Amino acid sequence: MNTETNPLLSASELPAFSAIQPAHVLPAVRARIEQAQLGVEQLLRDQTEPDFHRLIAPLERLEEAIGRSWSPVSHLHGVRDSAELRAVYAEADELLTEFNTELGQNRALYEAVKSIHDAAGFAELGRAERTLVEDSLRGFRLSGVALEGEARQRFKQIQTELSRLSTEFEEAVLDCTDAWGRALVEDELAGLPASARQMLAQMAKEKGESGYRATLKGPVVQALLTYADSRNLREEVYSAYNTRASELGPHDHARDNGPRIEQIVKLRHEAAQLLGFNNAAELSLADKMAGKPERVLAFLHDLAARARPQAERELAELQAFAAETLGLADLQPWDIAYASEKRRQALFDFSEEDLKPYFPLPGVLNGLFAIAGQVLGVKFRPRQGVDVWHPDVAYFDVLHHDDEVIAGFYVDHYARSGKRGGAWMDVCRSRFRDGALQRPVAYLTCNFPPPNGDQPALLTHDDVLTLFHEFGHGLHHMLSEIDWPSVSGISGVEWDAVELPSQFLENFCWQRETLDLFARHWQSGETLPDALFQKMLEARHFHAGMFLVRQLEFALFDFRLHLEYDPARGARARQLLEEVRAEVAVIKPPAWHRFANNFTHIFAGGYAAGYYSYLWAEVLSADAFAAFEEAGLFDYNTGQRYRREILAVGGSRPALESFIAFRGREPLPDALLKSYGLAA
Repeated sequence: MNTETNPLLSASELPAFSAIQPAHVLPAVRARIEQAQLGVEQLLRDQTEPDFHRLIAPLERLEEAIGRSWSPVSHLHGVRDSAELRAVYAEADELLTEFNTELGQNRALYEAVKSIHDAAGFAELGRAERTLVEDSLRGFRLSGVALEGEARQRFKQIQTELSRLSTEFEEAVLDCTDAWGRALVEDELAGLPASARQMLAQMAKEKGESGYRATLKGPVVQALLTYADSRNLREEVYSAYNTRASELGPHDHARDNGPRIEQIVKLRHEAAQLLGFNNAAELSLADKMAGKPERVLAFLHDLAARARPQAERELAELQAFAAETLGLADLQPWDIAYASEKRRQALFDFSEEDLKPYFPLPGVLNGLFAIAGQVLGVKFRPRQGVDVWHPDVAYFDVLHHDDEVIAGFYVDHYARSGKRGGAWMDVCRSRFRDGALQRPVAYLTCNFPPPNGDQPALLTHDDVLTLFHEFGHGLHHMLSEIDWPSVSGISGVEWDAVELPSQFLENFCWQRETLDLFARHWQSGETLPDALFQKMLEARHFHAGMFLVRQLEFALFDFRLHLEYDPARGARARQLLEEVRAEVAVIKPPAWHRFANNFTHIFAGGYAAGYYSYLWAEVLSADAFAAFEEAGLFDYNTGQRYRREILAVGGSRPALESFIAFRGREPLPDALLKSYGLAA
């Protein structure tokens, strides 16, 4: 391996993004895989009795080396995509999938790890070390280590094929999102606030055009559906957005994800059955808190029973308002956000636009740092001269109160072409003590509207919640005190508990005490007026029932899709979605709506049979925040206990055990129901 010429093989603290080219990807991945294969062979040739430090620690070292090379590649695929990168990314991803499957099916390695688990000294290992061994054994079992002959080979083929299909699914959605757009005439701008017009002008400018341009970028779609008076424009944008990657709509139908959905669900089911599970949902729950499908379904159905009556009332009131006030006697899905915003303004004399001047991105970021600093006892400092993938990207160090640097993170805030939609946190470097300590580093990615001239990016309150959410994930990763990457930070945490720290941090965006740290007018510096704050609070539960049943629709569709798959009938994705909507939804989209075709969370994002996790973890996060409401938002002891018992331990012990260590009891749903304005 020539570390001098391939930046992906460098031992540098941070990736050299400006030097990374598509041509570097495959040589680096092949070199890392070869290094790992040779390393495993050498470990297995060792005739001494395996123990943690002679076997598990070197394996962590080999896996971490792969992660160091692959993380920047995976990240660039999401934030700076290109045809050249795609081609090598897909091939490299398949190579890594094949390697990981082979590693997971290595029986000699499994037996060596098992011997450590079964040895008399296992109980004397630290908690993180024991968990790492136990998780490794479970990983072997879920990788098909016990499979024989054709079944073993078939399982490997399935994993490679699923890797390819998931990548293609995500790329189809991104391509359709980037490809659609059109110029807007002046009449179509009616109803749009100045901030939306500025964003549309920016979209045109990026295309080298004058005037205004509609696109399918998230902030643009949200603005047009919420504020555009032109019903035809709202319908056109809604239709284009909700037929992405399908056989319908104004898109390249060759990018239809329908056949991919069928194949993905079929292959997941087959893989689950090869491993001895009845279906992919049971396999998914093998390493989650919920444990059994019955618990997940009972949880979702109970929430639906509580939320749907409220959602039905909210929709009936909205329909009456739209007919009487807006002349919309036949309220359609593309009218919902528009009519909702008009009714919100009428009820509360309040609009998200009223808040935006008080949420300039630089100020929100500083406030976020101040809150995290006071609650958790850390500081944040920008670092100049860090190599980044785009001029808008910044880098920050995380410091202890004594100014020791303990972690770092990149922030990439703005929507642009070639960048995947949505918001996410991902791992750049994991905490790892291999002699010297490797500090954890995170990527924090959002898709906010960019600044306009001298005006900074102005966020909606929903945008502020998104930023806090992703930073919560980041803190979980960066404040870990576990030295083994596989159980450090977010790694090893049950998927249905990993959203706890992210959703927890969102709660600080609703408190006067914390908003005063950052909600200041971008021109005057005036704090958020109390009258406006009160209106924001009054509007908090506005249409909470409709929002909740929408989340339940997603979660039930996902879970039932993987639970009920029957090879004789196929995935039945559209039919199943209609069944779920009949049970829980109050807004029925048109028959041409193709939501599943761009549901990247479950078909390309790791949430397969796990989308329910957002709501499951919200029970944990709401109850955890209640501890701060009881003790004081900046109570030092509560903050240190949260950091020590939730963030610092990562995946080194079960999430329920960590929650009980922090809260003193098991979680209760009361705080979650209260946050939605529902009765406990």
